[in-house]
Amino acid sequence: MIQPVSNTALVAGFVIAIIIVGIAAFYAGQMTAPQAPAATTTVTKTVGGAGASTVTQTVTQTVTASGTAAAGGIQSYTPPKVVKAAWIYIGPIGDFGWTYAHDLGRRVVASLFKDWLKTTYVENVPEGQEKARIETLISQGYNVIFTTSYGYMEGTLDEAKLHPNVMFFHCSGYLRYHNMGTYFADFYQIYYLDGLIAGALTKTGHLGYVAAFYTPEVVRHLNAFAIGAKEMGEKLGKKITVYTIMLGAWYAPDKARKAAETLVNQYNVDAIAWTEDSTAIIQYAEQLYKQQGKQIYVFSHYSPGYIYGPDVVASGQIVRWEVIYADILSKIKAGVYTPYNLQNVDYWDLLNSGAVEFGDWIFQNGTVMHINPKFIPELKSLKVKDDFTGKTESVYDYIMLRYYAMRNAPMMTPLEAVAPHHYENITTINIGGKEKIYHIAPPFDPFIGPLSGYKINNPSQKVNIPAGVRLGHDALWSMDWFVSWVKVLGKA
Repeated sequence: MIQPVSNTALVAGFVIAIIIVGIAAFYAGQMTAPQAPAATTTVTKTVGGAGASTVTQTVTQTVTASGTAAAGGIQSYTPPKVVKAAWIYIGPIGDFGWTYAHDLGRRVVASLFKDWLKTTYVENVPEGQEKARIETLISQGYNVIFTTSYGYMEGTLDEAKLHPNVMFFHCSGYLRYHNMGTYFADFYQIYYLDGLIAGALTKTGHLGYVAAFYTPEVVRHLNAFAIGAKEMGEKLGKKITVYTIMLGAWYAPDKARKAAETLVNQYNVDAIAWTEDSTAIIQYAEQLYKQQGKQIYVFSHYSPGYIYGPDVVASGQIVRWEVIYADILSKIKAGVYTPYNLQNVDYWDLLNSGAVEFGDWIFQNGTVMHINPKFIPELKSLKVKDDFTGKTESVYDYIMLRYYAMRNAPMMTPLEAVAPHHYENITTINIGGKEKIYHIAPPFDPFIGPLSGYKINNPSQKVNIPAGVRLGHDALWSMDWFVSWVKVLGKA
């Protein structure tokens, strides 16, 4: 298996570290600020489990106003000489999706920081069983714990409260604590770009989306795909409908293939995106093409899937968790992040950060294949009016102009690293002088009204986003509605 990593990919992490020096200074200031008198707190911990005696331990500790645990007074924090970091995964590291990508990130930082970092991982941990695994890892001396599934959120918080000197980072959640931060590399901008491609290439106007669950993450990605498809479809005179099936599992190759078969055979779908951590849909589409000559356009998810379907993979989403992991771990080693100041640390990395990328393959020299060359001639032959440039241009140029506009937004990176996220919706500021207008967020976003939709759990309840209104982090992070041209088909 080709490893989709190069030294070029790692450079992005260090560029980001330089950009967010202001954030580092903020945290350093927190650590050196005068401390208020300490308070005493009591933590009750229950140990034992099924078949064992239950013992309750009450631990009294002194905590400063900044959250620093101290024995008999205020103590300064010294970063660990050796950072021992452990990852807890929902699936197998060989899934070539979510878990594979996280473990790839772990391996990158383990090699990069090998002189002071020790890592381990636990795979295939069902949601609800993460607390026991965390306890085991802490007993083995691990002082940084990364939990990498949405359903681990509450359990991670419980463990953070029980272990105030251990640092926790939860992926895709929103609950934080003084020793627990959150992080996520978000794909919604890329799903929008995939939707533009699907809307251009579809011959039936019927698109499919196979969803693991309808969590806010999946919903915003599905909606972004649908928005891009409709935007491009309308410019080319196509009526777009997106049909979605839910699997009820993050990794379910058999169910994913069955869902794809249903979409193709019963709903005349000829383009499919998904949130599921296997290559099953790519392989199904490639098989259809090889055996029947039937063209189904698909978009690889999390890892570069071109190699599994060179005739069918149009583009996709690639994640580079190592960008975030390198940033977090280097700040821990430098003493910027401590077990006492993580309550506002919330990475929400978009295209501008380098943690996510638009494409379906990474070459050995680090460059990215954004769109499968097989489909570029057709995309270049189609002409549309671009509302932003006012020009008539090829669909290919239309897509790439939007990609670069979202990719080239460097000021967004430091704004995404610290909660709350209210700065990220600012597109421009007036700074006066010769420059006067300074651009921050990209000039456009998939989630700018007018948009219409319906609540997932109550389809009769309609949602309307007025023209010009741009949805921010909080609205996207809690998204519980579908745009009106998404049709729910039920569970696989």
